[in-house]
Amino acid sequence: MLKTLTVWNFALLEQVEIEFDKGLNILTGETGAGKSILIDALGAVLGHRLTTDAIRTGCEWLRVEAVFATEKEPALHAFLLEQAIDDEEDTLIITRQITSKGKSMILVNGCHVTLSVLRVIGEFLIDVHGQNENLALLKPESQFSLLDGSDSRIAPLLADYRTAFQTLCALQEQLAMKQEAAKDYASRIDMLRWQDQEIEAAQLQEHEDETLEADIRRLANAEKITANAERAYALLNGGEDSDGVLAELAQVQQSLEALARYDAAAADSQHMVEDAACQLQEVFYNVRTYSETLDFDPQRLDQLQGRMDAIDKLRKKYGAAISDVLQYQKNIQAELAAIENYDEDIQAMTEQITAASEQAGKKALQLTDARRQAASVLSGAIGSQLKALGMPDAKFSVRLTALPELTRNGADALQLLFSANLGEEEKPLAKVASGGELSRIALAVKAVAAAGDSAPASMIFDEIDTGIGGKTAQMVAERIALVAAYKQVLCITHLPQIAAMADVHLYISKSVQGNKTTTRVKRLATGEQVNEIARMASGMDVTAASLENAREMLDHAKVKKLQLTRQKMYK
Repeated sequence: MLKTLTVWNFALLEQVEIEFDKGLNILTGETGAGKSILIDALGAVLGHRLTTDAIRTGCEWLRVEAVFATEKEPALHAFLLEQAIDDEEDTLIITRQITSKGKSMILVNGCHVTLSVLRVIGEFLIDVHGQNENLALLKPESQFSLLDGSDSRIAPLLADYRTAFQTLCALQEQLAMKQEAAKDYASRIDMLRWQDQEIEAAQLQEHEDETLEADIRRLANAEKITANAERAYALLNGGEDSDGVLAELAQVQQSLEALARYDAAAADSQHMVEDAACQLQEVFYNVRTYSETLDFDPQRLDQLQGRMDAIDKLRKKYGAAISDVLQYQKNIQAELAAIENYDEDIQAMTEQITAASEQAGKKALQLTDARRQAASVLSGAIGSQLKALGMPDAKFSVRLTALPELTRNGADALQLLFSANLGEEEKPLAKVASGGELSRIALAVKAVAAAGDSAPASMIFDEIDTGIGGKTAQMVAERIALVAAYKQVLCITHLPQIAAMADVHLYISKSVQGNKTTTRVKRLATGEQVNEIARMASGMDVTAASLENAREMLDHAKVKKLQLTRQKMYK
């Protein structure tokens, strides 16, 4: 919902700040006072075209800033999240500025955005209905929303259909990917088989590389190992020049045994030496056995290094370790099996797609049947509203035609057809309706579908009262009030019947100060509203009778709005 609009240096607007409210916001004033300029300024923050021509004479820049409440706009929240724009406080501040040199700036909650992004955001915020604007009503998605939202039976049918359609699309995508991959299968199979044979020929064993590295390290250091084993053996056992550690330790042991006979304090040391002697004797036996088993064969080293080179080549190609290479081989074999089963897989997928297509088709038919019934009711309801809105010869219909293929919206193509005059053939709405007619058609649509409509929370009606008066004007006023019971409505009008329905009445006036013309906006209090409605009804000469008539119109409007409020509560 639009909360405030602030404008600087836009055409006749020097600086204006307007506060809007929920319900019906009416803008009135003399012709040429600048009502449409306000709508143009608002259009600037919705992504409409903005040029330097709009800058107020004598100024270097113009700026428009709008504040929106967005707490009930989940689709908008999702889009802002995609654009990395923060709106956690459910408030959106849009600022657009352009200088006389053509430099422009667009900010959304402090983030710079492009004009294309702003246009998308604008579509979420306000539905503009005017002589020169594109209506949401003309967009296919909006037309489907209008029809599907008119009958509560359609929503569950549409949800079921879309689930089936998504399943079908997913299967078709999988099949297409598999068929695309099949184009490279011939060369791929040759490569995979060669890789599988290469790995298989190596006869790899888990952790073989670790064992080989240890054996190679031992054989490559044969001389050092032999020398150190012999030296350790000599030190323990003794030789020509020494008795060895074991013989020397035996003497120490004898000395401590003798000492312990005379002093018990030496017993602990004796026992420690005995333990050490036993352990060193065990070491001696191990070293002797190790030395006797040493066998360093240079040919064996060559064999191991050759095997390690072969493994290294495989590891460089297929993985850092043997386990990685073996896993790569498993993946190859699985892919080969899948390729070799291609025909069977394609057949199975084709059968799945056929079943899914039949299922989606059945649900599409159910959806079409419900839509046809809803279209008939909706066409009649909107047609009746158009007659009440001063278009007695108008014809309006919602036409469904079958599509050759299923789409996200089912098997239906949808057209809104319209004819304004007797004897004319109904044609697509976008081709035959004028701007004023489109606004009135949009009002008729909103009057029928206001409660369940999925369009933006705010709407603008510009020039909706062109060429009407009397009873038709009253009917238009009541329907605008009906829409305003569910949405925020901004409406420019010259009709007192519509102005009387206002929840917020804004008066636009123009004044000349010095050599400059300035447009001002004032929010009218109740007494001022009476005077304005009297002026609208009778012209500049406001009389007591016209004031009384204005009060009666306001009283009647209060009663009508109260009825609409109660109607809304009990729906």
